Amino acid sequence: MSTESFFAALTRARNKVLSARLQTWLKTPRGMWTVFAAVHAVFLLLAGILSLFGQAFSDTEIYRVWASVGFDGDRVLGPSPWVYPILALIPMAIAHLFGEAPFLFIWVLMIAALNTLAVGKLTNWGRKTEAIPAALWWIGFTTLLAWLGFARVDGITAPVVLIALSFGVGRPFLSSAILSIATWTKVWPAAVVLALFTVVKQRVQVVLAGMLVTAAVVALALGVGAVPKLLNFLLEQGDRGMQLEATFTTPWLWMSVLGIDGSQMYMNHDINSMQVDGPGSALMSVLMQPLLIGAALLVAGLIFWALHTGKGNGGADRTALLLFGSLALTTAFVVFNKVGSPQFMVWLAPAVAVGLSYQWKAWRVPATMLIGVGILTFFIYPLFYDALSHNNPLMALVLTMRNGLLVVLFIWSIRQLVLMGRNPSLIPRHSPAMLDDEEPSSAV
Repeated sequence: MSTESFFAALTRARNKVLSARLQTWLKTPRGMWTVFAAVHAVFLLLAGILSLFGQAFSDTEIYRVWASVGFDGDRVLGPSPWVYPILALIPMAIAHLFGEAPFLFIWVLMIAALNTLAVGKLTNWGRKTEAIPAALWWIGFTTLLAWLGFARVDGITAPVVLIALSFGVGRPFLSSAILSIATWTKVWPAAVVLALFTVVKQRVQVVLAGMLVTAAVVALALGVGAVPKLLNFLLEQGDRGMQLEATFTTPWLWMSVLGIDGSQMYMNHDINSMQVDGPGSALMSVLMQPLLIGAALLVAGLIFWALHTGKGNGGADRTALLLFGSLALTTAFVVFNKVGSPQFMVWLAPAVAVGLSYQWKAWRVPATMLIGVGILTFFIYPLFYDALSHNNPLMALVLTMRNGLLVVLFIWSIRQLVLMGRNPSLIPRHSPAMLDDEEPSSAV
């Protein structure tokens, strides 16, 4: 062996040892929390710098305006604050406690705190070492989506849903209460509530928790005189057209890029949304709402079927069904939605993160697909959204690939539910990192 070959082999061996040590260190509580702290310190630093100049970023600029006028929709141009459920206005009000300048920093600080609670619950504050890789995946995906997870209401709700899923079927009342709070903040956690209701034995507890939270929300609305606006978040979505990034908009996206039949992209300033118009788009826009409801009900029915059919085929794991069902339903909420905002990708992460902590092998495929979704979404927003909205064919291809991955993810999750019913033994069993209050015998 020549001297050069010897030193090259020595370098490779050293790099391999260092890589192995790094991987081992990352799987320790200290490694996990160090990475977590580093990521959140970067976002807090960026938010702090922008706040020093009195600036916000992305949707937080809109939230700040809403808070500054007391959430009076008549005093703002563009979208009304009541496009969100009422509890979404609470973090906006908190972020505005010290005025407009520090709004973004306080907003990111709140999300950092919620992410801390989520990772802490997922890993039992680092003591559940088997769950640390799942936490690292969550941190990585959060980093990949960047400001989509730190400058939107979705970033508030995602860690809350992760916490609820970590409690899981073992504590249905608490899980439902947390999810109901999240639903009154942004509607999408209702998908996880539906999965929980379908899976658990104590369905009365799920309903009761939801009713109590809703009663508290109505009392809050009465206290601030907002009852007439309480359901505006449902009513103000009905007239929306097909948003540019929505999965079902893809044919009209390409019709616009290719200039077919007068198809075009345009900005709907009333809701701050880029939409696509073309032959048949108005009809599809009307059909999307019933399609979404129908898809959600069909998936819920499939979860129910998998639970009861699986009992006769070797046992159906209720926790696994909750997690697979949550992913299927949240993916349905994305795929069958005429609104396709890039921050919707945040919705998909909680079920995958908790799934990885419970059945690592069974969840590697969706975890990998979501990383791909995250990378493609990052190219769409914030990097090249302007090009996309000006009919750039390359970016249209990137968006098409992203939407295609979402469809594949939905099909994969449906397949897992079918397997849970037909032959649960084909799904790898739970890892040693079982969720709180979940016993192996509770697999039904």
